Amino acid sequence: MGRPASSEPAVMPPGVLADAGELLRALAAPVRIAIVLQLREADRCVHELVDELDVAQPLISQHLRVLKTAGVVQGERRGREVVYRLVDDHLAHIVVDAVAHVQEGK
Repeated sequence: MGRPASSEPAVMPPGVLADAGELLRALAAPVRIAIVLQLREADRCVHELVDELDVAQPLISQHLRVLKTAGVVQGERRGREVVYRLVDDHLAHIVVDAVAHVQEGK
């Protein structure tokens, strides 16, 4: 169950695997998981994430930089604020599935 239909293992180019590893590392922190879950619901600016997650603004900004560098989020300046959104839904599904998997085991 959960394996490809073929009996042969899938061979991926090393660059693809390295990039996938970097992406998963970017998602590996609990605060970054919480940010992705928040952005799944709606686009948010930093102060909204600070309020929702009860985490200090410098820490939220640091985590957003990691997510932005990894291509998980994009920021768009609107006046004095930057509004963040997920680049695509694939990443949100990874996080939601991981959280659901953990909750099923409890």
